[in-house]
Amino acid sequence: MPTLYIVATPIGNLEDITLRALRVLKEADLILCEDTRVTKKLLQKYEIETPTMSYHAHSKLSKVDKIFGLLEEGKTLALVSDAGTPTISDPGVLLVSQVKKRFGEEVCIVPIPGPCAAIAALSASGFPASEFLFLGFLPHKKGRETLFKEIAESKKTTVFYESPHRIIKTLGSLSLHAGDDRRIVLARELTKIYEQVLSGSALELETYFTKNPDKVRGEFVVMVSGQRTPKREES
Repeated sequence: MPTLYIVATPIGNLEDITLRALRVLKEADLILCEDTRVTKKLLQKYEIETPTMSYHAHSKLSKVDKIFGLLEEGKTLALVSDAGTPTISDPGVLLVSQVKKRFGEEVCIVPIPGPCAAIAALSASGFPASEFLFLGFLPHKKGRETLFKEIAESKKTTVFYESPHRIIKTLGSLSLHAGDDRRIVLARELTKIYEQVLSGSALELETYFTKNPDKVRGEFVVMVSGQRTPKREES
């Protein structure tokens, strides 16, 4: 039966990959990569010689048709992103949706679990995580302020990704909308040499990064504590 594996790969440290993921990547007929150059670093480390092909947000329909053709031939494909779990705030979700729509139950779609930056960061935050709001990457412009208002009103822990180009501005917006009594935890460069996890108010963290511009590097996971429910006064 043709199979599409959804394979989670390391978010930084190349040792963070499962034995099952390595086996699947070795046995697949083709690996679909967000960026083949990034994936080949992982494949070279583990001496995996499986052919690769790029698939990303800007891939043309002809690329999708080729993938469909391979599945029709009964091939086994593995989908990976540059880092973490494919389809989670990742263009791979479109391919999985298209395969399901085209083939239904004729293609087996199998998740190979592993690293996810949001979950890794949340596990070290100290925030409640039995339920949380995940927003992926915030939009650059349209709808951005609306989301900050939603974060400010949320009683759940909120998690989202941010780039180094916008992190200081984002902290300013959080300070404006959510106030400075809400705790924020920032994780950057997770599992890498310069991994850093910081906590404080939005204003405190904005001040820190303004004074330490050399730390404004890498992708950020931003976690905001939920809004506290006011306690009722006893009668």
